[in-house]
Amino acid sequence: MSPLEQYVALMTIVRKEVKRFLRIWTQTLLPSAITVSLYFVIFGSLIGSRIGEMGGFSYMQFVVPGLIMMAIVTNSYSNVVSSFFGAKFHHSVEELLVSPTPNYVIVLGYVVGGVTRGLMVAVVVTLVSLLFTHLHVHSYFVVVSTVVMTATLFSLAGFINAVYANSFDDISIVPNFVLTPLIYLGGVFYSMDLLPEFWANVSRLNPLVYVVNAFRYGVLGVSDVSLSFALWMIALFTVGAFLYSVHLLNSGKRLRQ
Repeated sequence: MSPLEQYVALMTIVRKEVKRFLRIWTQTLLPSAITVSLYFVIFGSLIGSRIGEMGGFSYMQFVVPGLIMMAIVTNSYSNVVSSFFGAKFHHSVEELLVSPTPNYVIVLGYVVGGVTRGLMVAVVVTLVSLLFTHLHVHSYFVVVSTVVMTATLFSLAGFINAVYANSFDDISIVPNFVLTPLIYLGGVFYSMDLLPEFWANVSRLNPLVYVVNAFRYGVLGVSDVSLSFALWMIALFTVGAFLYSVHLLNSGKRLRQ
């Protein structure tokens, strides 16, 4: 395929993905706003007022970056895993595989759709957070790069999960038993400085720690881990996940019936 034809194929997949989640926006965008509002009321207003400051900021301000990243992670992941597995379940993905569309274009199309949903949810959640507290962005570069790389990484993770899933039950295993624990133990609601040294070191094995802290640095200017190391870790995982996703399509594993 020529570069122009590849671009047309890419944009076709992206438009399909975006229209898919916008058509059911009450199920894809609205729930995040409601869920985060509940977090703000419970953890920010009720519990946060008793906790006081954390990391030099009010508890409400401290948890906002983590909650925004939590919404981005879950939505970018769920968008791709549900969409691609649906195409796989209905055998429509086979039409893509036999077409001249390069496999990396197919992966990019689904990933861009997941990233788009993640970014839209991030905007919604940020607007909701401004109703509860004020935010002053410390570094726009860090904020944008962290958000884009994180949404890309977890869109790719959703793609990989969809390839390996054999049923709709399989696509819920990773979010429930892997993703959710990693999010809650990733420093969304607390600073790692509060943990004993042993558990603080164990927490550093959690990739979500680097995601949350990199974004928190971009918003508030504070982080429990090295910013450069966090960004390199996210970038490394993203490149690895992309290469593996393309490899799965090239091999046709669990895709060709």
